[in-house]
Amino acid sequence: MIDRATVDKIIDAARIVDVVGEFVTLKKSGVNYKGLCPFHDDRNPSFMVSPSKNICHCFVCGKGGTPANFLMEHEQITYPEALRWLAKKYNIEIVEKEMTDEEREAQSERESMFIVNEWAKDWFHDILKNDPDGIAIGKQYFRSRGIRDDIIEKFQLGYAPQKRDALALASKAKGYKPEFLVKTGLCIEGEKGVYDRYAGRAIFPWFNVSGKVVAFGGRVLDSRTKGVAQKYVNSPDSDIYHKERELYGIYQAKKAIVKEDRVFMVEGYTDVIAMHQAGIENVVANSGTALSTYQIHMLHRFTNNITLLYDGDEAGIHAAMRGTDMLLEEGMNIKVLLLPDGDDPDSFARKHSTEDLRRYIEENQTDFITFKSRLTVENVSDPVKRSEAIGGIVKSISVIPDQILRSTYLSDFAHRINMKEQTLISEMNKYIRNSLATNPSRGGEGNRPTQGQTQGPYQEQNQEQELSASIASAKGDGAVEELLIREVVRHGDEIIFEDVETEDGEKINLSVSQYIDFDLSADGIQMASPLHSQILSEAVAHQGEPGFKAETYFCSHPDMQVSQLATRLAIDRHQLGGRFEMKEREGELRQRVIHLVMDYRLGIVEQRLKNIQRELLQVGSDRERMMQLLKEHKETKELRDALAKRLGTDLVV
Repeated sequence: MIDRATVDKIIDAARIVDVVGEFVTLKKSGVNYKGLCPFHDDRNPSFMVSPSKNICHCFVCGKGGTPANFLMEHEQITYPEALRWLAKKYNIEIVEKEMTDEEREAQSERESMFIVNEWAKDWFHDILKNDPDGIAIGKQYFRSRGIRDDIIEKFQLGYAPQKRDALALASKAKGYKPEFLVKTGLCIEGEKGVYDRYAGRAIFPWFNVSGKVVAFGGRVLDSRTKGVAQKYVNSPDSDIYHKERELYGIYQAKKAIVKEDRVFMVEGYTDVIAMHQAGIENVVANSGTALSTYQIHMLHRFTNNITLLYDGDEAGIHAAMRGTDMLLEEGMNIKVLLLPDGDDPDSFARKHSTEDLRRYIEENQTDFITFKSRLTVENVSDPVKRSEAIGGIVKSISVIPDQILRSTYLSDFAHRINMKEQTLISEMNKYIRNSLATNPSRGGEGNRPTQGQTQGPYQEQNQEQELSASIASAKGDGAVEELLIREVVRHGDEIIFEDVETEDGEKINLSVSQYIDFDLSADGIQMASPLHSQILSEAVAHQGEPGFKAETYFCSHPDMQVSQLATRLAIDRHQLGGRFEMKEREGELRQRVIHLVMDYRLGIVEQRLKNIQRELLQVGSDRERMMQLLKEHKETKELRDALAKRLGTDLVV
């Protein structure tokens, strides 16, 4: 681990113009610089670099940040890796934090496994290129699949000799311990010693997202596949490899995924390789296993959009259906394309040019709900099967966290199958309520019934709540909330109230972040955005620490989402384009923050009024509930008017 002092030294030394200038051609623009954004297809320079703030930002795609954040996004590396890159550039010696004996032993063992895997990758690759059997058997296999030499190099493909202890003997000659050959899965331990797992197979190394070799896949060659139970043998789980956490091809694909803002998911190694050879590089494979949350979270670092690309047989359909609800629940936008005529991505890519392949995908991929509807509902006459299929699709829609997208899908589906939307809404709310009952952590705004939908248990819950709690559970205006967080990012550490007397008679100072947190938490109000809540809570937690500066802290945050948002909020377009920044007069910051907090509260109260009015229209003959709602409406309206008066807002009542 890099110690804190070294991290601070690296951050202080790194200059944004130096770092970005290695990848982007920059031109002077006033006191700043600009260039074409490296993160999207930019034709008019929209990527601005501010030397004074030491940050960069694209006003089109929103990406950028500090030197470390820029490297993380551009090179698709981790925060520690970005720090090491910068340390090397600025000739800063990395000082590692002192570890315990147990930590040192575990790290040493993991590093040894990575070293052994790296050596094995090179050994397999060298056998393929220079050994007579490697050339005659291994290379001939790849050529028979139409794989070019440059693609063999790109994926570091290899060949394992048929002799069962060839790798074991070669590693021994190099001084590698047999225990690490077994722990990585390269060899299997038997009664007579260790022997090679992949003997006589074509080798596909697995690289993790950082480019380290974590595992291997070995394929029996075509002439030997008849009667073989396992065409592929893969590395077993180990301290450095867990299959559910890795995706084949992610290292080679990550930059293209970011650039295209989409990832194609295929089934196997050769599908990935064939797509790359056809010129489509934003593609990965999960190698026949169901997608895991780890894999989805990894993809989410690079894009929200995924296309499942499989062959059109029963196995392909099953693969397309597997894990889709999990993808939807994690906020991924799913499209599906099943290839025709028994083709898989490998064979289909080899038959078509890059242009034809791209055009076919663009014209034939469809959103997942449409795909599932065509497959299971449309043209199905059996009422029971049709009903079950409709329920399955509604259940899939119910897990989508984005309320607007969820409502859009439901409306489109109702129109597609000619069914009343309200019927599907009621069914969807059942799934949502059941999900909340079994998993309360999913009780966020995104998983509550949308406006105009049947409220169900929320009506009962509201009956038992006091007015203040009802208001606290509402969500404020998103635009005002972001303005509040902008003040936290820019000025969160600045004191705006001095010598405030508490109930205990103690006098304290309140910074911008402390005041916002104190005022909102007094009534249990939480911000709608988890990212906003995180920024506010971290600002409060670090307040008072020596040298804490909110803007620097959040723009340099290792969490890419935090740093990108902070960078955007820290920069004004006119500031980047101009020569001067206006200084605030004394007291302006305090007045602005107070006004924003009241404005935010007003938005919550007004939303609560709308909710009460909507529920009054649906309450029916329940007189007791109607009287309670009318009372809440009166009290909420009085609170709204009082807030509006303080804000100087004229309301038409």
